[in-house]
Amino acid sequence: MQTLELIFSKEDGKTVVFSLDNPVTPVNEQTISQVMDTILASSIFLSLGENAQKKGARLVEKTVTEVNIAP
Repeated sequence: MQTLELIFSKEDGKTVVFSLDNPVTPVNEQTISQVMDTILASSIFLSLGENAQKKGARLVEKTVTEVNIAP
């Protein structure tokens, strides 16, 4: 499973990460940047604060393997 993480820096120095499951691949860096700009401009996420900035984005891939254990 892949997850796209959009990473923002808040004005207090803390980091906020928005995770989007199963993004369209391949990801487009310009589109991701534009989406992050839209998020910041719209102020829809009050937790970011007024002076938040884009910090980065990353595509995370996880592999989960179930382990059977005896009861």
